[in-house]
Order: sequence, then C-alpha cells, then structure tokens
Amino acid sequence: MRTVTGPSDHVVVIGGGLAGLSATLHLLGAGRRVTLLEQDKTPGGRAGQADFGGNTVDTGASVLTMPELLDEAFSAVGESLADNLTLTRLDPAYRARFADGSTIAVHTDATAMEAEIRAAAGPAEAEGYRRLRRWLTELYAVQKDHFIGANFDSPLDLVRPELAKLAALGGFGRLGPKIDGFLRDDRVRRLFSFQALYAGLDPARAIGAYGVISYMDTVGGVYYPSGGMGEIARAMANAAGRAGAEVRFGTEAAWLERVSSRVRAVRTRSGERIPCDTVVLATELGTAYRLLGARPRRPLPLRYSPSAVVLHGHAPKSWPDLGHHTIFFGQAWEKTFSEIIREGRLMSDPSLLVTRPTATEPGLAPGGDQVISVLAPAPNLRRGKIDWGRVGPAYRTELLRTLETRGLTGFADDFTVDEAITPAGWAERGLTAGTPFSLAHTFSQTGPFRPGNLMRAADNVVLAGCGTTPGVGIPPVVISGRLAAGRVTGR
Repeated sequence: MRTVTGPSDHVVVIGGGLAGLSATLHLLGAGRRVTLLEQDKTPGGRAGQADFGGNTVDTGASVLTMPELLDEAFSAVGESLADNLTLTRLDPAYRARFADGSTIAVHTDATAMEAEIRAAAGPAEAEGYRRLRRWLTELYAVQKDHFIGANFDSPLDLVRPELAKLAALGGFGRLGPKIDGFLRDDRVRRLFSFQALYAGLDPARAIGAYGVISYMDTVGGVYYPSGGMGEIARAMANAAGRAGAEVRFGTEAAWLERVSSRVRAVRTRSGERIPCDTVVLATELGTAYRLLGARPRRPLPLRYSPSAVVLHGHAPKSWPDLGHHTIFFGQAWEKTFSEIIREGRLMSDPSLLVTRPTATEPGLAPGGDQVISVLAPAPNLRRGKIDWGRVGPAYRTELLRTLETRGLTGFADDFTVDEAITPAGWAERGLTAGTPFSLAHTFSQTGPFRPGNLMRAADNVVLAGCGTTPGVGIPPVVISGRLAAGRVTGR
C-alpha cells in the first residue's frame, strides 16, 4: 500500500465532518499529534444539526447504519461507542406507503420481515425474501474487507479471489434485474432497491455490488442516537479532544503552503500559519482540489449524484401513518429515476422520505411539537436547468399537498417549514453541482476508479470524505477516515 512520504508526526486534518473525525481518531490511536480544523462552529458537516425555535433538527444524514464502524473509530483511542452514544435500533427501520394505499413495514429482523411480506404479498414472496436476504448477506461479506474497506493503488488491486466470488454472486450485473429474480411484487422490489438512489443511481442501472446498501438498511439495521444524528460528531470530537487532539472550530483553511511537492503549513483565513508534516483534506472534493491547487486527470468527467429538496419543520400533531422514517412511494417508479437522473426534471409523481425523529425522542421538541423533515430527490444543478429561485416556493407547496393526498390529512396546513433547501441552496453551502450526495457511484467512479485518496501533486496530502473512496453515506465516510489514516501510518 502506498503511503505519504517523509515525516508524519504532526497531522492537520481539515474538515470536522464524520470523515475528518474518523481520520483524527485513527491517527491519534497510531500515535500522531493531530490538529483538527473545522470552519463551522460545530462539528458534523453533512451530518450536522441546528436549532429552530428550540427544536433540535438534523440538517443532514438521518439514517445511521453499521454503528460498529463508529465503535472501531472510538476504539482507536481506547474508548467505545457505548461510552459515547446511546443507540436505539429502529423497528421498523422504515414504513412504506404506496400509491394504492397499502403499507409495508421494513423490519431488519428476518422472522418479522418474512411475516410482514407474507401478509402483504403471499408465501411465495416471503420465500423470495429469504433467498434475497441470503444473497445480500453474502454480497456484503465478500465486499466489506477487500473492496469497501480497502485502499487501492491501482485497478490491479481488484485481482484477488474475492473478485471471482463477487462476479459469481452477480455483483457486476444490474441490481434491478437481480432483485427481480428474487421478488415478484413491485412494492417489495422497491423496498430492497430504492437505496441505490443514495449512491446516485437508478436501481435498474446500478451494478449488483451496490446491493450492499440494501444490506446495511434491511439486514444490518437502522439506528438512532439519543440527541439526534448531530450527537455522533459531537461525541467523536469530544473523544478526539480527550485523546489529545487540538480541535479548533470556526477556523477555515485558506490555502496550503507548499515547498516543491510537500505541504509545510496550513494557512487559515485569519492569516495564521499552522506548520505540519502531513495534511488530511476531509472536505468537499472540489474544496480539496482548490486547496491543493491541482486535480487529477481523468478520461471521463466527474458525474455527480442527484440532489434533493429538503424541508425541515414542525407540526403540533402527528399522523398514524408517520413513523420515524416513512417512504411515500408514487405510482411512477422507473419514470422517476429517468426524470431526475437523465432528463434533469422534477419528479412528476414524487416519491418522498419523511423523517420524524420525535417518534423516538420526543424531547427534541420541548414544546411538544413533532420535528419533521421531508426529502424529495431532485436533479443536481449540472443535470437540471431549473430556476430554483422561482420554482422553489411553488415546489415546496406541491410537496406538502402531495403528502396530504398520500394520507397525511391536513399536513399542508399543520406543518410549519422552518428551513427549505434546494439544489441552489446546497451550492451556496459549497457543495459541487448543488448536491449533498457528492459523486455518483457509476462503475467508472467505484473502487479504484473513484478519485483516489492519494494525489501525485503532493507527497504528504491525503483525501477523505464522500468524494473519495469508498463513497457516500455514513458507513463509507467513516471508513474513508480510517483509510486516510492508513495512508499516513501504513497500517
């Protein structure tokens, strides 16, 4: 495995999101001195949190899977996940409501999910689920250490026995048809394929290997940390501080001071000079390239994931159909992916994710309201040519009316929007192409073909975060921090 060259005693980590925090903990565990710089006043990045009128709202990631990866990061400094966070396993992980009015709960317990599918779609579909679950479990087992959790120096690193097993499992075929081979009911198929959208892909076109995201959601389990998702970053930052890291919020890196091919110091926006031996750039990929003053040459241009319109708000009541995570599926499914990914248009028949964390932790809203967030997939700014300043307010109203017609009677009147974020809003926050989901996981942006975490432009700079390996989502970015630390320490 290639590593940074020269001394690496003092590492400056730029970016206090989960990737930067993971890298910090692993570096500290390997005996490095670490200075962590975060431009915001609080940690979290894409897994951040805000206060709206006294209500605690998660403004980014809302789904936590594979918490053992967090435990691994805490363990690097002699602590544990249990020491720092209280997790609740959500059951059901999701509730799904379909256009025909039917509902299916997604349980991660095999027996409970089999019973749910048998009741909704019959015994043959329940048998198909059992076979699908076995396939997803095998798919994850063959990928977790050697593909998802590994650093790559070249595509030749893929050539190992596990590659043949992955191919035999159908990992290089199409995910949609593979799932169709197990299931016949269109509603059940959606429950195990919609996760491809997290990776910026149409399930019908995603490679089968991305069934691992379905595994994380529907087999590994979905969790909720007390205090909200923002508590994850706070706990990691506190653990880093106890382990000796200098954690500095409200400190923006402006540029990297270089001598030949080595970075000697980080210059902050306030003019401060922070000498260092090595730098980990755990930032937006475009920001990392800007700070470094270079970007790698690629045969194909980078392709970004779809974006989302997100509404954060509150309501004085709840609705029977609204769980912690509820997916409202429209009638059109394949058409939805075509519209937002290929045509750059708004969904004509929206499918929406509604999150109500007060279903699990009422104390997030001390006044007794329900904290609710609505996420609607949308084209990113490079694919779509939508005037969000004009369209945004009308689309917000349309989304609320859509949920009202899907069973949330009175939602448009009772739900107060505290914040509405469109792709234009994500761009204003520095996210390339106006998407919080970074690069799409196309084949040419997967594994060793994704932008690497080592760059030839500098001998002592490593990248971390969702724009580099292994990819998007809480588990991948936590892994990316470990992989970045490994590039420094050689572990």
